[in-house]
Amino acid sequence: MAFSLTTEFVNGVAKIYMEGELDASVATQLRDAVAELATQTPKCLVLMVDKLEYMASAGLRAFVFAKQKMGTNIDIYLVGAHGIVAESVEMTGFHHSVIMLPSTMRAD
Repeated sequence: MAFSLTTEFVNGVAKIYMEGELDASVATQLRDAVAELATQTPKCLVLMVDKLEYMASAGLRAFVFAKQKMGTNIDIYLVGAHGIVAESVEMTGFHHSVIMLPSTMRAD
């Protein structure tokens, strides 16, 4: 399945919705979206990953980039992670750097 990404910025909350497969060929799209949203000085960043079916290590590196780009004072929410996405985040310990929420909860 192809990767698609949309962003929104509402009331200081930056959101990135992702769907499909996040691998090295598309990870730059995520990094570019994060960089663009960071210029708007958000209160938090919400990564909606409930529709990601696959994530390669390049996707995880893009998540790490998001944390670095936003800085330590900006909370990052990872919403709806499941399967290989959740496993990758937890196996690397990155879940200690973000707030993981099930898709049924609101992150804003």
